[in-house]
Amino acid sequence: MDRDFDGKTAIVTGAASGIGAAIARELAERGALVIVSDLSQEQSDAVCAQIAGKGGRAHAFVADVSDASAMERLVAFAVEKGGALQLAVNNAGIGGASDKTGDYPLDGWRKIIDVNLNGVFYGMRHQIPAMLEAGGGAIVNMASILGSVGFMNASAYVAAKHGVLGLTKTAAMEYSAQGIRVNSVGPAFIDTPLLTANLDDETLGQLAGLHPIGRIGKPEEVSALTCFLLSDRASFITGSYHLVDGGYTAQ
Repeated sequence: MDRDFDGKTAIVTGAASGIGAAIARELAERGALVIVSDLSQEQSDAVCAQIAGKGGRAHAFVADVSDASAMERLVAFAVEKGGALQLAVNNAGIGGASDKTGDYPLDGWRKIIDVNLNGVFYGMRHQIPAMLEAGGGAIVNMASILGSVGFMNASAYVAAKHGVLGLTKTAAMEYSAQGIRVNSVGPAFIDTPLLTANLDDETLGQLAGLHPIGRIGKPEEVSALTCFLLSDRASFITGSYHLVDGGYTAQ
């Protein structure tokens, strides 16, 4: 695998499992020092151990993305460990209640907005100044297919992911001249603990059938796109939204 991230430091939030862990592993394999951030110290340490076992470099940092001060400390930690911050993936996210908009629980709405939308803003709010100090960088914000389409009984999640697209486009416009690229990725249903933990085989089969490709996706397939967007091979790509959805939104 190419070592195109040698000498660079990356933050990945929600990196203790699923898509975030796959991205952290690939970044490390390609030479980056990765800050693996999540709520669980044990799971974050486990991902760091996987990375170290393959000769990579990583440090765990426990942080709640809905806490702006925690995001500030996370960025400071990354700069301390790596000397500068050049790469960030704002991946942390949660699901939530399933209910119609007129009945949606207010506490559920606030929680999803806090994590899935505010958490991305808080991340960029502190990542961008550090990247300016480093002379530039690249950010990928994890959106969803639901950043571009609706989904019944998921108003909070859909609203948050639509908001992520707006944040991404705005930040890209503001900082492209200063060497910071910002893009978003929209996965469809991906085989991660967040999706599969409480679903039976029949339901998973139904989800697979929503994709013309005939299956749900793999975390590594999202990681491949994400790491491309972070790399210099994507040097003319900023402010855009890239789907990895098995044809879901083509229907």
